[in-house]
Amino acid sequence: MDDVATAAGVGKGTLFRAFGSRAGLIQALWARRTEPLRHAIESGPLPLGPGTEPRRRVAAILDAILVVKLDNRHLTLALEERSGGVSLYEQAQYQLVHQLLSDLLRDAGQGDESELLAHLLLAAVRADLLDHLIGGRGSSRRQLRAGIGAVVDLVLNGSGG
Repeated sequence: MDDVATAAGVGKGTLFRAFGSRAGLIQALWARRTEPLRHAIESGPLPLGPGTEPRRRVAAILDAILVVKLDNRHLTLALEERSGGVSLYEQAQYQLVHQLLSDLLRDAGQGDESELLAHLLLAAVRADLLDHLIGGRGSSRRQLRAGIGAVVDLVLNGSGG
């Protein structure tokens, strides 16, 4: 917080009044960075926006999330760590995406398994996993994007749905 305050030319107290905590600042930065993605998912054109066939939209949303997380690795790692007692799964942004994916998976014929499958698909784009695969294992962005596509295909086509 000291470094951010110095870079912004304000006192640390000003940051805490504006954001409440380090977690609040991280949430605000993440919301700003993901606003274009959120807008595209809510009302944008195909393949992210409404009106896209559910199977195609699930793949597009996960790919877009992957790209945003790769472009913002350090911020995403900080966001997803348990801070302020709030787990990733309790964060409003996660819950909204999880619900959307659950609904799309249900529409794609996954039935009662939709909620669990949505969690499992979102686990494939967790920041700590992506950081390990890129930083620790040397995976490329291209490999990760192809892998996410393969996982979605397997879930939607290989499960009998």
